[in-house]
Amino acid sequence: MAHSSSNSDEAITGINVTPLVDITLVLLIIFMVTAKLIAGQSVPLDLPKAATAGVSQTVLTVEIDDQGRVSTNGQRTDDRLALEQRASLELGKEPGLRALISASSRANHGTVLQVMDSLRKVGLSKIAFAADKAEPSLKFGELSP
Repeated sequence: MAHSSSNSDEAITGINVTPLVDITLVLLIIFMVTAKLIAGQSVPLDLPKAATAGVSQTVLTVEIDDQGRVSTNGQRTDDRLALEQRASLELGKEPGLRALISASSRANHGTVLQVMDSLRKVGLSKIAFAADKAEPSLKFGELSP
C-alpha cells in the first residue's frame, strides 16, 4: 500500500488508481494492435449483393491450361489483344462484370499475371481465382492425393 502506518487499526482513506489506469491503457493498446493484425491478414472478398433471389451475375471465365493456352468463355484466345478486346466487349455489355481465372496448377505464373494484367487494363477489377478443394500438402508445389 502507499500508506504505511504503525497503527494497523486505521481505515484506508484513499486508493491509488494509477496502476489500474496503466493496466487498462496497456490492454487497450494490445487490443488495438491485435485487431489491426487480424484485419490485415484476412483475404479480401468481393461478396455479391442482391436485392432479390432472381438477380444473376455475369462472369467472364478465363481458362489457362498447363501449356499456356488461354480460352475465354470456352473460346480459344490467341493473344493479349484478343483477350482485352473480348473482355472490353463483355464489360461494355455488363458493367458489373466479374472475371474468374481457372489456371492449371502447372500453368506458368507469368501467363496468369499477364491475363490478370490484361483484364485490369480494360477496367475489369473484380477478379477471382478458381480452385478445387483438397487436403493441404506439407510441401509447396506438391499436389495432395
